[in-house]
Amino acid sequence: MLPRFFSFSILIATGALLGHFYLYRRLVRDTVRSRALRFLALAVFLLMTLVLMLRRSLRDALPVEFSDALSVASYTWMGVALLLVVSLLVLDLGRGVLALGQRLRAPPSPPVDEERRRFLSQVVAGGAAVTGGGMAAYGSWRAFAPPMVTEVVLKVPKLPKALEGLSIVQLTDIHVGPFIQRRFMDELVRQANALKPDLFAITGDLVDGDVPTLGGHVAALANLKSRFGSFFVTGNHDYSSGDEAWSQFLGTLGIQVLRNRHVRIGDAGGSLDLVGVDDWSGGRRRGKKGYDLDLALAGREPDRASVLLAHQPANFKVAAEKGVDVQISGHTHGGQLVPMTFFIGLAWDHSAGLYQHGGSHLYVSRGCGFWGPPMRVGSPPELVKLVLTA
Repeated sequence: MLPRFFSFSILIATGALLGHFYLYRRLVRDTVRSRALRFLALAVFLLMTLVLMLRRSLRDALPVEFSDALSVASYTWMGVALLLVVSLLVLDLGRGVLALGQRLRAPPSPPVDEERRRFLSQVVAGGAAVTGGGMAAYGSWRAFAPPMVTEVVLKVPKLPKALEGLSIVQLTDIHVGPFIQRRFMDELVRQANALKPDLFAITGDLVDGDVPTLGGHVAALANLKSRFGSFFVTGNHDYSSGDEAWSQFLGTLGIQVLRNRHVRIGDAGGSLDLVGVDDWSGGRRRGKKGYDLDLALAGREPDRASVLLAHQPANFKVAAEKGVDVQISGHTHGGQLVPMTFFIGLAWDHSAGLYQHGGSHLYVSRGCGFWGPPMRVGSPPELVKLVLTA
């Protein structure tokens, strides 16, 4: 696990360094005459590179109020910088295609003088700044605006008649922390209650921080109202935030925590098994047991309908072959932000939306909140309502 962690860290550091160098070259070196301004801009870009590379160590070393401010500043810049890089790459690519087309159609033109070259660079830089800044502004609005409601009807042949039309509202990947706090949570709870579900499923990555710091914001979940109550399973971020402390705290809010176990939903007239597993990787990274599907399914009758809550959309085919009818997951954010929205499918077989294996269904939510840059571009947040029918 450590070699993978270091490889990922090196990849992030390299990407930050190359991205900032590209921004410096295209936005400053090619457009600004003053050496002093260029030197100042280079120093700022190097500083932001170091902050992004060392943000975790800096957060641990600083008091909470300063570490939160550092997170807000660094993650916001991360999103803006990424969108600026994307905008510049698109414009440079278009510029290169046009130049190539002109060369193929006509004899070589005389060299462009330095002033004209600088002017063209300034035009491109200005266009990228407007485009990237516009996308960042939209992405920030979209991230904090109420999530879209996605309603999906799933056929579960084993569902008893007494539970026909059972509805589950999924809240996942909220990431309560420096950005998402009580006001956001109160509005999310209001919107979720308006869907009038039979139960709530909170499928992990609820928090980025400890109970003393974030408990007051998360306490809004105590206001969720449904027929069968609210249920929670851990995500990888919940482990790094203190999984046991958060499990105990959520219990005080009336939320049942399912850690590799199942409970019966319904009554003698008809019921199903609601199964919950710990996060696929969060436990193992910290030397804990983590995900254990066999333990969660132990003792249940295979002919009963079952719904599995699992933070990551991993192991779905195995769960389906073990008789799970529906798996509800999150984790991927659907990529959250371009260009990751285009690449997320390369990392995950099930990246967002509805999937099926045999007679079993998997729904992967894009999540209600966000992580890292406070932006959503190309992957809007969603609040999922699943309706089960026989």
